[in-house]
Amino acid sequence: MMRNVVMVASLMVAGLASASDHGGGHHGPAAPAPVSMEKVRGCCVTTCGGSNPSGNLCEVPSASAASCFTECVSESEENVSEFIFHHVSDSNELTFEVPLSYWVFTGMPPVAVVRVQGGAEEKIYPRTGRDIVIPLPHILVPLKGEGSCEPHGGHAAGLPDCLDLSITKQTVMMWLAAVLVIGLVLAFSHRSREQLVPRGKAANIIEALVLFVRDELAVKNIGKEEAARYTPFLLTIFFFILAMNLLGLLPWMATATGNLAVTCGLALCTFFLTQVASIRSAGLGGYLAHLTGGVHWALWPIMIPVEVLGLFTKPFALTVRLFANMLAGHVVLFFLMSLVFLLKAVALAPVGVAFAFAIYLLELFVAFLQAYVFTMLSALFIGMGVAMGHHHHDDHGEGHAAGH
Repeated sequence: MMRNVVMVASLMVAGLASASDHGGGHHGPAAPAPVSMEKVRGCCVTTCGGSNPSGNLCEVPSASAASCFTECVSESEENVSEFIFHHVSDSNELTFEVPLSYWVFTGMPPVAVVRVQGGAEEKIYPRTGRDIVIPLPHILVPLKGEGSCEPHGGHAAGLPDCLDLSITKQTVMMWLAAVLVIGLVLAFSHRSREQLVPRGKAANIIEALVLFVRDELAVKNIGKEEAARYTPFLLTIFFFILAMNLLGLLPWMATATGNLAVTCGLALCTFFLTQVASIRSAGLGGYLAHLTGGVHWALWPIMIPVEVLGLFTKPFALTVRLFANMLAGHVVLFFLMSLVFLLKAVALAPVGVAFAFAIYLLELFVAFLQAYVFTMLSALFIGMGVAMGHHHHDDHGEGHAAGH
């Protein structure tokens, strides 16, 4: 998957020349030494130019070669972090990395910049390769009057007085996950009234997951009376999050749940539904009375801010937990794959690949786990909102009985 995986080092021969003028049995004034030349390959050739080109090999002054070599080394060391952030961050383009693309498109292996100084050999592998990049449309809506919202230089973000509704890589992943969930339900859901028992492995797996969400999450956290009302929402977010998590483990795909905006949007859905469940169960008066914590009115200035803050800590916990777990796993996975390039030791490749494969299997488990945790906490928060009505009615009933 990495652009720098297939690279073949080529040796550069350094030539140093010096000359002195001899004459008449005594040494004359020393002639200026010729410029030391070095043969280099790769990105330094195009950066510094050179003479006597032979394929991708040419001679450049030693000073220029050293400067270019240092620049290439710095660029290569930054490539690892750029590679990781490129895969975990959002962008306005879809990039399909083609393995062995440099070799396929040019018919020759990618070359390295090699310097030989004092018998010591230094190698650096420049970033080469050709990927398939599909730009996504920029959609900018002016917020004030008829101002222009045309992106400058291909960058749509940061324009003042414009609402950025551009389609991004993570947006495409969410659409794809939604299509997969809908297609899965339509293809394998059991809707026949004549045959009550579903047939086929896929139908049985779907039924097992649906029954698990309904019986173990909805009924146990919300209650048998109200569970059926909120089960469709819980099933939707469970399969939607699971689909997004699993898509991120496929080549050329991205993990939408590793985006803070996506997890925040999912958490806000749970937050608003929780408030609706609370108001529906306890009524608007009971909902507002719950914010006082049942304490004396003199303590309301302290209790009400605490209760309001508690309302927003729940969606915050949902947002950060899903985002952090999915992002951290992918960063660790790409870092292990990049060890061979960071340490410049090919012998570490089997170790890095073995650990990366283990983390990949762990990420597969985490994909299911995080979908379960988000759904379970959503059911728990909704259940707390439904229980608010029962507490209000119990308190009202006790007060009414005491009055008699």
